[in-house]
Amino acid sequence: MGHEWFKLEMSVRDYEVDMEGVVNNAVYQNYLEHARHEYLKSIGIDFAKMVGQGINMVLTRIELDYKWPLVSGDSFVIELKPIRISRVRIGFHQNIYRLPDLKPILKALAIGTALNSKGRPSLPVELKKALDIS
Repeated sequence: MGHEWFKLEMSVRDYEVDMEGVVNNAVYQNYLEHARHEYLKSIGIDFAKMVGQGINMVLTRIELDYKWPLVSGDSFVIELKPIRISRVRIGFHQNIYRLPDLKPILKALAIGTALNSKGRPSLPVELKKALDIS
């Protein structure tokens, strides 16, 4: 997988912070998921079409290393790069950096697969082709 890093810029919204004034730790998973979905859309993977074909993409594991908190109003960039984990699993290295100083906020590895109509792990041909992992 010789992909370049995909990058998505976002901003913290007021309702995403907790009583301590920082982004709640669970919110970071929403940011990461949104970036993965945007990345897949950018390479031509249509979730709705896949579900209609009986294929469901699922997350099976995620590792998060929190480095520094974001606060309300912060802008940040999420970068993402796919990797092949096994015959039926794909990983996504993901990093979040605060803008404009690029302070490291979070490092993550998300691992997932696609389930076919029988509920068995199986990466569809169009996903392999889009990710260049045939």
